[in-house]
Amino acid sequence: MSEKIEDYALIGDCETAALVGRNGSIDWLCWPAFDSDACFAAILGTRKAGRWLVAPGEDVTAVSRRYLGDTLILETRFETKSGTVALIDFMPPRGKASDIVRLVRGLTGTVKMRMELVIRFGFGVDIPWVRRCEDRSLLAVAGQDMTVLRTPVETRGEDLTTVSDFEVKAGETVPFVLTYGPSHLDPPEPIDPEIAFQETGKFWTEWSGRCVREGDYHELVMRSLITLKALTFGPTGGIVAAPTTSLPEKLGGARNWDYRFCWLRDATFTLLALMNSGYTEEASAWHNWLLRAAAGSPANMQIMYGIWGQRRLLEWEAGWLDGYEGAQPVRVGNAAHAQLQLDVYGELIDAFHQSRMAKLKLDNEATWALECAVLNHLAEVWDQPDHGIWERRGKPKHYVFSKVMTWVAFDRGIKSAETFGFKAPLLHWRALRGAIHRDVCHRGFDAEENAFVESYGSKLLDASVLLLPGVGFLPSDDPRIGGTIAAVEKHMMRDGFVLRHDPREISEEKQPIEGAFLACTLWLADAHVLAGNLDKAQMLFDRVAALANDVGLLAEEYDSVARRQTGNFPQALTHIALINTAHNLSAARHASEKPAMQRSK
Repeated sequence: MSEKIEDYALIGDCETAALVGRNGSIDWLCWPAFDSDACFAAILGTRKAGRWLVAPGEDVTAVSRRYLGDTLILETRFETKSGTVALIDFMPPRGKASDIVRLVRGLTGTVKMRMELVIRFGFGVDIPWVRRCEDRSLLAVAGQDMTVLRTPVETRGEDLTTVSDFEVKAGETVPFVLTYGPSHLDPPEPIDPEIAFQETGKFWTEWSGRCVREGDYHELVMRSLITLKALTFGPTGGIVAAPTTSLPEKLGGARNWDYRFCWLRDATFTLLALMNSGYTEEASAWHNWLLRAAAGSPANMQIMYGIWGQRRLLEWEAGWLDGYEGAQPVRVGNAAHAQLQLDVYGELIDAFHQSRMAKLKLDNEATWALECAVLNHLAEVWDQPDHGIWERRGKPKHYVFSKVMTWVAFDRGIKSAETFGFKAPLLHWRALRGAIHRDVCHRGFDAEENAFVESYGSKLLDASVLLLPGVGFLPSDDPRIGGTIAAVEKHMMRDGFVLRHDPREISEEKQPIEGAFLACTLWLADAHVLAGNLDKAQMLFDRVAALANDVGLLAEEYDSVARRQTGNFPQALTHIALINTAHNLSAARHASEKPAMQRSK
């Protein structure tokens, strides 16, 4: 049985990432990239789906973990009656090949260790042929995939598993290096694990040192920034929503989605998190990825793309995997890529506007041409129903937040044209901006509840309406915003956390209860910052921050009944929201401008 979601830590090389359990088992890894097939998929089934365990071969009395400074190098300490060992796991920044390095360091006494390597390409299906090479390395090949294991200790085969039993004394280090390469090429050259350790530490320490943010919550924000960097696909600048698929939003349920893609919806939040922390290089790379991905006919613009900008993210089910704690189906690909979600148009235009305001180096001619094409298309379709921010798979509706974001699209287009002197049909855009605003205020507002609702004509709420003051649709002191916040707090909170869907909704779906969506709780905190309620905002922020696991990582949701993290892990949007709320709180206390104020002007 796999670990609890919060019992995993992340390592990566900025092209893919692995999850390491507190038990010393790597239970998830897609090689060679985030969206490749998994070769370790035990988190979605059993050890037979692939994993790599390095741990004491005797009873463990205590386990502790940490990242070494501001890096992505993980240290897990195992204490036994015989002594203590440190397992150091990391992936060097990608060179010609991708490597996982595992160093077993003896700290005290002499500890018996066990290594078990179960490689299963193709999400746990493909068992490789394994042979020993002249240099004593182990070569595993199946189809297009190849791995090479190099270690000085003796290994042997048992039940289609490579195993090793060895001892580590105080002061000794036993290295293991697993390297990926295409099977049609020669095996990748070996690396020196100790040199790789030093170089990896230097890479992350130098990167972290570029952060310009000081003061409150620095450690938590820095870990979130490192996580965001780890979820960035280096060659293109695309940022995946999470490195995993099918970790359930509902424990035991069927809401299991593939998040190893890049969502346009996260665009502006991501840019602000990076830019306000000093990472303009990464912000520019993300902007350029957005520009390339969205290029083409605006009518064909998608809500998400692959890490290279791929458009066809066909969804299928890996029926042979049991799912995380039995949550089925396990999905690969994401059918929501084909949905109409009008809010992403606003996110794209807002992201480009914020990039200009931050004076990023842009190709303004290409960017503005794309924006004009998008806005011309949006003028024709803004009044259509869509599937909304939460990607509902039922009948389209006139979602309030979707309409608000079409208003944002024209508002930011107008502001960019006015501020930077771009040629634009301003009279037409202003007329549309006004028409959309009136439409939302008339059809999306429930006067009896004094709140904006999920969709036109509905009495139900939706956590996305918390973003209305943050995007500048109405000022934070507008009574309708105050009423909306009060309604959300009355109807949409469970155990102090905000749900994304109204729990009063009658659903035919016989599923366990979904966890609270953590980013939504932080959006409520941001709304309180704008309203000047800093103590309430601080309480909500602290509540979410307290859920971070022992190495500072957060999933998509939190099940307050089971007291467990749920959903794909670690979740970029949760960490992005945490960064921005931390900036908002600090800025409010020090009278400076940060994300909530930047978007709401």
